[in-house]
Amino acid sequence: MSDRIQAFGLQVAPELYDFVNGEVLPKIELEAEEFWSGFAQIVQTMAPRNRELLAKRDELQGQLDEWHRDHEPGKVDAGAYKSYLQEIGYLQPEGEDFQVEVENVDPEIASISGPQLVVPVSNARFCINAANARWQSLYDALYGTDVIPEGEGTEKGTSYNPARGKLVEQYAERFLDATAPLTGGSYSDVTEYRITEASPHALEVVFRDGSTGGLEDASLFAGYAGRRNGLEGVLLRHNGLHVEIQIDRQHPVGAEHRAGVKDVVLESAVTTIQDCEDSVAAVDAEDKVGVYRNWLGLMMGDLQESFLKGGREITRSLEADRHYTAADGADLVLPGRSLMLVRNVGHLMTNPAVLTESGDEVPEGILDAVITSAIGKCDLDGAGALSNSRSGSIYIVKPKMHGPEEAAFTVDLFAAAEKLLGLPENAVKVGIMDEERRTTLNLKECIRAAKNRVIFINTGFLDRTGDEIHTSMEAGPMIPKGEIKNATWLNAYEDWNVDLGIRTGLYKTGQIGKGMWAMPDEMAAMVEAKTGHPQSGANCAWVPSPTAAALHAMHYHQIDVEARQAELASREQASVDDLLKIPVAPAPPEPPSPQELQRELDNNAQGILGYVVRWVDQGIGCSKVPDINDVGLMEDRATLRISSQHIANWLRHGFTSREQVQETFERMAKVVDEQNAGDKNYRPMAPDTANNIAFQASLDLVFQGTALPNGYTEPVLHARRLELKASQS
Repeated sequence: MSDRIQAFGLQVAPELYDFVNGEVLPKIELEAEEFWSGFAQIVQTMAPRNRELLAKRDELQGQLDEWHRDHEPGKVDAGAYKSYLQEIGYLQPEGEDFQVEVENVDPEIASISGPQLVVPVSNARFCINAANARWQSLYDALYGTDVIPEGEGTEKGTSYNPARGKLVEQYAERFLDATAPLTGGSYSDVTEYRITEASPHALEVVFRDGSTGGLEDASLFAGYAGRRNGLEGVLLRHNGLHVEIQIDRQHPVGAEHRAGVKDVVLESAVTTIQDCEDSVAAVDAEDKVGVYRNWLGLMMGDLQESFLKGGREITRSLEADRHYTAADGADLVLPGRSLMLVRNVGHLMTNPAVLTESGDEVPEGILDAVITSAIGKCDLDGAGALSNSRSGSIYIVKPKMHGPEEAAFTVDLFAAAEKLLGLPENAVKVGIMDEERRTTLNLKECIRAAKNRVIFINTGFLDRTGDEIHTSMEAGPMIPKGEIKNATWLNAYEDWNVDLGIRTGLYKTGQIGKGMWAMPDEMAAMVEAKTGHPQSGANCAWVPSPTAAALHAMHYHQIDVEARQAELASREQASVDDLLKIPVAPAPPEPPSPQELQRELDNNAQGILGYVVRWVDQGIGCSKVPDINDVGLMEDRATLRISSQHIANWLRHGFTSREQVQETFERMAKVVDEQNAGDKNYRPMAPDTANNIAFQASLDLVFQGTALPNGYTEPVLHARRLELKASQS
């Protein structure tokens, strides 16, 4: 404790104190004394409320556990259950209809539908790439993925394959034909692109036979790059998103193209969530400063990262804005980067970066709210070289809230941060992650609590499934994990979120989002399946990479989300009764066959170990982890929560035994060791599982699963990561 800085009753880790005082406060012209005294006051006021909200969670969970224990497993009287939820305040009365009232929202959130990247802000290279994914090459996305199958002669290879490149061009031309059709022919027949001399300018094309044409809908022409007689790019705008046909006859690809087209670039990741939560492993002051410093670099526009690739050093930095000439001849400047939101941690965790006078850790969500807002103010004050929000807002995504009281607490916390930092009222906006059962059931009232700030709701079916299992842990054994994806409650949940986003008017000023595509190497399957997200009425959906953002962007050209939302506005709202259908095995619960049981355990245990070993040993919060079939899956704490809670549930209800679970984890540790054999930083678990901290953490998540608050994995992961760091110091 002696090395901590004493600040108005707080004990602050020197790394954090120096970072805030030396790197943040000078940029927003706030004195250190004013900041720390104000922060101490916020902690003094808000921390007790935070504790009360967590105690309420525990109280409700205890009441639910007791109710289910008093009823036969697998048999739930729907009416009695619903009445009980209302009686204890878990399911709250729904108030009168209302519309959100949010001002100063950037168009990327308020009116443009498109992909949304989520990236760990702890990794500078990743978060720069994500911010720069606003504009992505469709050619590269097609060439490098399985969207274009590899056949004989069309393999990716180690150097450019013209035969494969031709397939890419043909795919892109079909996309353009569907998105911005031409009069008189196809993009595959164009030999020249021209800009007409008359003002306003228009696009003219020349076809193989010498005939000319233009756009069927002339309003899709947004402008051009280069000179009118020295054309470098044609800019189109469709469904709010831009497409640039880039022209360069000197480029190796353009030289072989009949019209000199070297690439088709799509406006892709319209927004990016820079994540301080599920995809990072930040357990102490050192980690938190790393996270905050990268967020500061993004807001200042000066974040850079150098690395070796192919034997040479490459430096990544944030892209500048893009300049074009509009159809009327005026300068047209488009953002070169995604609009960035930042995801704070939830209400549960504390962090040793700041202690109270009595030595208690300060709630990490309070710390995040104040410091990420202070850093966001750098952007609003114009302190940096580049701009993020042009409308004067800071966008904070808040995860893992349970019900309207917790949403109201977040609103009050953000208001306190604004007052401390001298920000305008409601400058800090909130994104509500609809990923906990009590928030889902009371979503309308959660939105009401934040109606002057809310710019985002989304379904996160991974965490939501984990909470579904834990909330009803005592109701009986759950159906197999794969079957839960088709359960009644989950389909109702996806529709319910969209319905309430439309009915509260959120869709007019904010985002209705859908979850992550978890298989980053399976892009053909994503292109086939993820069209369902804009079709569902969601105006954004998560993607795992910039490449995936480019491919998913095509879906927002295929589907006019605004028109789709108008159609859905008249449908019957999803049923709360369907939301309450617990995915338990029917009574009397019959365990799966020994083979099916072991297969389920193997799959869950392997995924848990593959993720936890990187989290604990290497501090990697999100990574592509091969599953039991060696298919790479994007794993974070949400997927971990499902798998660990599912085993804990089957263990609780006697489908499996502690001995079988232990044996499964021992055997799967060897599989995970083999899968990571090529990682020089990997430390095998199998030789000594009894003394391997990561392996023991994995067991903790299952064997302590019923006791962990709401089934969250953070308490175990943080404790075990801190244990490992202490052992290395």
